[in-house]
Amino acid sequence: MVTAAQPLPRATARLPRATAVRHLGPNWYASVMGTAIVATAGAALPAPLSGIPGLRTLCVTVWALSLGLLLVLLCARALHWAHHRDQARAHLLDPAIAPFYGCLAMALLAVGGGALTVGRDWIGTDAAVALDAVLFTAGTVVGLAAAVAVPYLMAVRHRVEPHQATPVWLLPVVAPMVSAALGPLLVPHLPPGQAQETLLLGCFAMFGLSLLATLLMLPMIFGRLITGGPLPLALTPTLFLVLGPLGQSTTAVGNFADVAPGVVPAAYSDGFGILAVLYGVPVMGFALLWFVFATAHVVRARRDGMRFSMTWWAFTFPVGTCVTGSESLARHTGLVAFEWLAIGLYVVLVVAWGTAALHTVRGLVSGELLAGPRPALVAPRSATARTR
Repeated sequence: MVTAAQPLPRATARLPRATAVRHLGPNWYASVMGTAIVATAGAALPAPLSGIPGLRTLCVTVWALSLGLLLVLLCARALHWAHHRDQARAHLLDPAIAPFYGCLAMALLAVGGGALTVGRDWIGTDAAVALDAVLFTAGTVVGLAAAVAVPYLMAVRHRVEPHQATPVWLLPVVAPMVSAALGPLLVPHLPPGQAQETLLLGCFAMFGLSLLATLLMLPMIFGRLITGGPLPLALTPTLFLVLGPLGQSTTAVGNFADVAPGVVPAAYSDGFGILAVLYGVPVMGFALLWFVFATAHVVRARRDGMRFSMTWWAFTFPVGTCVTGSESLARHTGLVAFEWLAIGLYVVLVVAWGTAALHTVRGLVSGELLAGPRPALVAPRSATARTR
C-alpha cells in the first residue's frame, strides 16, 4: 500500500492527462452541432446574403472547424471511457445527462451533411460523398440506438418525476429526425431504382418515428412549465431545444420534395411537394411562437443572474434548423417573406454561436468548464455566524 510519504508509482504520471476529461460529458457534442449548422445554413442563404463575397469560403472554413472539433471530441470521449468508466456509467444512469447521448449522433450527422453541402469545395465531391456516407451511417445507427436506449433507461433504471421534465428529454428522439433531413443529400449519389427509393422512404420512416416521439414528449415538457414554473437558470437555454424537431422536420420534408422526382412514382413525388408546404408552414409558425416564448424565459433568467454554461449551445443548432427550414419554405413557396425570415434567423444564429464559442474558449482556458462539480458548502453550526 502506498502511503502519503512514499513516492507515487511512475504509471500515475499519466493520470493528469486522463483526469482532464473525467467530467467531459456527451453534452460537449452540442458545440460540434452548433458549429456545423452555421456552415450548412449559411451555404443555402437566399439573396442578398448569398452574393456576399467570401461567404462560401467562410462557410467551408467553419465546416472544417466543426470537423476538427468532432475529431478532437471523439478522441477525448474515447479517453473518458477508457480511463473513467465509472463516470461514464454514472452519466448513463443520470437522467439529466443520458439524453445528451443523442448529441453524438447529431454531431456525426451534422458534420457529414456539411461535407456534401460545403465541404466538397475543399475535399472534392468523391471524398465528401464517402465521408458523408460513413458519418451518416454511424450517426443514424447511434441515433436510433439512443432513441430506444435512453427512454428505456429512463423507464426502468432512472427515477424521474414529472417536475423533472425538461427539453433535454427531446435530444435522443430528435436524432433520427436529423438523419431524415440529411439522408436525402445522399440519394442522388446512389444507383437509381431500389437503392435511392429505399433510402428516401427510410428517411421518411425516421421522420415519422421522431415526429411521433416528439409529440409524446412535448406535452410533458409544456405541462411541467405551466404547473411547475420556470426551469432552473442553468437549464433555461434548453427551451430552445424544442425548436430542433420543428425546424429539422420542416427541413426534412423540403429535402424529400427536392429529391423525390424520379426516385418515387409521380403521385408520391407530388405528395412530397405538397407536404413540404402544408406541413412546413404551420410548423414554422409554431416554431416562431416557441422562439418568442423561449426568448422571454431567457431574458427573465438573465435578469435573475443566469451565467454561462454549456447549455448556451442550445441557442445554436435548434435555431440553425429553423434557418434551413425557412430556406426550404422559401424554395418551395417562392415567398420573399421566408427568405428574409431565413436571413434574420441566421443573424441570430451567428451571434449565438459567437457568444457560446467565446465563453467556451474562456472556460477551457480557465479550466472551469472541465472542473468537477464544486463540493457543497457546509452550513455553519451557529446561526449567528452567518453574516449574509
